[in-house]
Amino acid sequence: MAKLTYFGLYALQHRGQESAGIATSNGSQLLVYKDMGLVSQVFDETALNALQGHIAIGHARYSTTGGSTWENAQPTLGPTAAGTVALGHNGNLTNSAELVDLVAERYGSQRRGELARGNTTDTALITALLAGDPDHTLEATALEVLPRLRGAFCLVFMDERTLYAARDPQGVRPLVLGRLERGWVVASETSALDIVGASYVREVEPGEFIAIDSDGLRSTRFAPIDRAGCVFEYVYLARPDTTINGRSVHAARVAMGRRLAVEHPVEADLVIPVPESGTPAAVGYAAKSGIPFGQGLTKNAYVGRTFIQPSQTLRQLGIRLKLNPLKDVIRGKRLVVVDDTIVRGNTQRALVRMLRESGAAEVHIRITAPPVKWPCFYGIDFASRAELIANGLGVEEIARSLGADSLGYLSEEGMIAATEQPASQLCTACFSGHYPIELPPSEQLGKHLLEQSELPLGQPEDGLLSIVPATGGATALDHP
Repeated sequence: MAKLTYFGLYALQHRGQESAGIATSNGSQLLVYKDMGLVSQVFDETALNALQGHIAIGHARYSTTGGSTWENAQPTLGPTAAGTVALGHNGNLTNSAELVDLVAERYGSQRRGELARGNTTDTALITALLAGDPDHTLEATALEVLPRLRGAFCLVFMDERTLYAARDPQGVRPLVLGRLERGWVVASETSALDIVGASYVREVEPGEFIAIDSDGLRSTRFAPIDRAGCVFEYVYLARPDTTINGRSVHAARVAMGRRLAVEHPVEADLVIPVPESGTPAAVGYAAKSGIPFGQGLTKNAYVGRTFIQPSQTLRQLGIRLKLNPLKDVIRGKRLVVVDDTIVRGNTQRALVRMLRESGAAEVHIRITAPPVKWPCFYGIDFASRAELIANGLGVEEIARSLGADSLGYLSEEGMIAATEQPASQLCTACFSGHYPIELPPSEQLGKHLLEQSELPLGQPEDGLLSIVPATGGATALDHP
């Protein structure tokens, strides 16, 4: 199971590159192994062979609450009334401040479990709340806790004998259910099912709680569906070979490119993508416009996504490492450069400079989404509005800032139409400023909210102190 989970995490590496972890159970004991780095850096044969059992969960982290530290890596581990729980979380809660008070009210001000070991994530709060009491099973506790969570959350968690999964009532992030010959699989994207040889069964419904044990699968609804799926999954975040709510991500991106060619035509000699997420849209733009498609940029396959690196310095280094122009292809050409979004503008500014230095006659930027003007509080780290280039600058001003000859954004209507989803069932907050899940006051939001010393949880005094950061898979057998 650990190796199957390892390959599933490999398929989902694009969703988080800061840390990775796997938890397994043999029916009587849970073991969690996690470390900082990519999936391939964290695990080796020694580590995977140590993770024995018939139930497993895995996680690749992209931090949106809590810093990028070992203590915040997942799966988290915590006590329950009848055993232990390991939990992985994709998304971001918006009522963490409220949940801090609830943890203190139920379990006292002394920090326990993950919170005692310095974990400062909303995931640790969920894990703490699942502790429950002797009169309730973990399943019963979960059904009481889940309706109290606000924001975006896709959860997979397990105790010694049962695998659980849950998805927020809005279904902001994707979560799907698959079937193996001898078991079940839950994953963030359908592409992970393909990699491990599982057949797609259906989506985990928004507001649905699933339990899987030796008796099979049970489904319970903890909240009514109020669908608001993240449109940014179609634009950028998900793999192109994933299907979300019945719509192929690749097909949606090609359609975005075709609509972009209609909305923002230009006379040019070549359409080139910014790989990889811009490639399907560039194919669509070229097909609709009649301008030839070409590969004008080479991507280093061993450099991760610059967007989800945790610091500005790493982002800027990553841009230069990630892309290199094919000078013979672009020299003397009028280029249409198709990309998915402009967030801070750093990638496109460096890109335009590289293309000009390589002899491009003109550079016309075309973006398959509207201007990003608002931060995301549901699982994407856009940070503050001040960092977003589209705030305070018009389209022509942004084009000048980037050094481009022209700039065209796809309209919100065109983007939504390409997804083939009803506009009322999508979250477009980062483009429109309309947040489908109510937000608390600004002082109760922020990546480092749970690192504040005045939180009513006391000082770390206990916890699973025997768990220490590992230096690699070779140490997997040296600690619990």
